Amino acid sequence: MTNSAAVTGATGFIGSAVVRKLLEQKRTVRCLIEPGANTANLDGLPVERITCDVTDFTTMKKALDGCGTLFHLAALYKTWLPDDEVIYRVNIEGTTSTLLAAQHAKVNRIVYTSSIAAIGLVDGGLADETTQFNLFDVANPYILTKWQSERIAMRFAESGLPVVVVNPAFPFGPRDIAPTPTGGIVRSLLARQVPAYSPGGFCTIDVDDCAEAHLLAEEKGRIGERYILGNDNVSMKEFFDIVAKVAGISAPKVPMPGALAAGVALGMELWADHVSHKEPAATYRSMRYTQRSAFFSNAKAKRELGLRTRPLEETVRRAVEWFRGDFEKARTK
Repeated sequence: MTNSAAVTGATGFIGSAVVRKLLEQKRTVRCLIEPGANTANLDGLPVERITCDVTDFTTMKKALDGCGTLFHLAALYKTWLPDDEVIYRVNIEGTTSTLLAAQHAKVNRIVYTSSIAAIGLVDGGLADETTQFNLFDVANPYILTKWQSERIAMRFAESGLPVVVVNPAFPFGPRDIAPTPTGGIVRSLLARQVPAYSPGGFCTIDVDDCAEAHLLAEEKGRIGERYILGNDNVSMKEFFDIVAKVAGISAPKVPMPGALAAGVALGMELWADHVSHKEPAATYRSMRYTQRSAFFSNAKAKRELGLRTRPLEETVRRAVEWFRGDFEKARTK
């Protein structure tokens, strides 16, 4: 482990949490910031800032010069965009350019942030790092680009680049200024905009536990290996109930059949595509993904990295308090 570290996507939800964990270790941190990004998550932090586009090989090569470790988190985490081209450019081309730049800069260690979306699902069971991708029927552009960009990272590892891959589950917690699709679930519940719950569920992780695991992957992870960073596997109803309990609000009581929920999500998506041109609360494929019960095992990360996780209720409380307190102020900076 070297003292100097570069972080792409440093202004983002998980990226800014990684920056904070690095600073706790008294590391020298270089934040690589996408042009036009909201930098509120870095306010007051003693870091070097460099504005650069991760798809620009020449700029990235200069930005990584002299850095011992690279944490590559820059990616678009969106289930809907008015133009899908940008998510392919950032997530796939950005990964390729950044890893080529890291190779040229002779970076000693690279932690590449993928997603559980790059891993297949097991009906009625827990997927793990060996589960083959099997989501072509429900994969939206985000899922497809994370799967494809992880494959690129693995090819770099096979060629000798010291890449360790981490696959975060659905992250929750403070400083979700975008907000991400996961944070959007909490915000919608707080705003009483969720009238019912659908079948299915997902795997969660506290954003700061996820960030700590990135540093553990740097220290202990094996090159060319992937590690699922997850904690609780919960049904949609269980998660809604926890948020309601923590927030002191009523939880959605009405179950919505899967086909109906997918149909409603499709309607929202079509309205966004053709009328509002604003991100919908849900999309057809993202709804179908969670209806498959996206549940995962974190056994490998616990065994090899020493992954530590906190209770889900604590994580939800941190998210609720932040959305009720600092969200609007941070988002408008």
